[in-house]
Amino acid sequence: MMRILLFLGTNIAVLIVISLVFRLFGLDSALQAGGGINMTSLLVMAAIIGFSGSLISLFLSKFMAKRSMGVQIIDQPTTPFEHWLLDTVARQAQQVGIQMPEVGIFDTPDPNAFATGWNRNAALVAVSTGLLQTMTKDEVEAVIGHEISHVANGDMVTLALIQGVVNTFVVFLSRIIGSLVDSALRGPNDERSGPGIGYFITSMIAEILLSFLATMIVMWFSRYREFHADTGGARLTSRRQMADALRALQRIHEPRDLPAGEFAAFGISGRIGGGLQALFMSHPPLEQRIAALESGA
Repeated sequence: MMRILLFLGTNIAVLIVISLVFRLFGLDSALQAGGGINMTSLLVMAAIIGFSGSLISLFLSKFMAKRSMGVQIIDQPTTPFEHWLLDTVARQAQQVGIQMPEVGIFDTPDPNAFATGWNRNAALVAVSTGLLQTMTKDEVEAVIGHEISHVANGDMVTLALIQGVVNTFVVFLSRIIGSLVDSALRGPNDERSGPGIGYFITSMIAEILLSFLATMIVMWFSRYREFHADTGGARLTSRRQMADALRALQRIHEPRDLPAGEFAAFGISGRIGGGLQALFMSHPPLEQRIAALESGA
């Protein structure tokens, strides 16, 4: 979940900044010159804003992960375990045909692992001290295989493209809604040629609300890809090892609820809420993932 949260957080921040810049330079107003919206120009502007947010997030993903999680990159292994960790990543990377990712460890008592990077040959794989302390080597190897599979599958790039598309529709539709509300608020003697305050306030609120719907789409994709990463981890190790790693997460997390803001390994706690909460989860329940592995799906 860490890589997803960092990506989404950066994307939203960039999206807001670029939207504000476009407003400050009057580009939003220019689209409504003459009293109507130029749909083609609006779509182009929405695509520029939308894909800028997702692509900048993608290119910053590794840097943001290192800084926010305090990842210590292993350049020169100093312990037998660090040697094993690097050798395991190198072997699995060779198996899937990608260049050796950077490998790092970050200090947290909770078992965590993530992979990120702007392309499959410039990735970062990081594991937490908690993961290394609570799992066996076989289980850690399966977790690494899961993350390497995310990299080999190009999930971060695909996520960025999907995010760019949904961002585009968020920006496009929010401006349409803002324009409709602004038109409804105009008085009979209002001769303004450009948008009024109703447009700017409504489009900003609509952009925020539509971003929640867009997040549901991105999270659905994330949940879908987790099953593929589990299958990839099973290929790189074994189906038993991957299932054992997921069961280890159940043993660790199911007896208690995680504090707010705390991350679990793979970014999940093994629990999932119902209703709307389920739509915002980046990972499917552990029970479903284990069942999918055991059924060979």
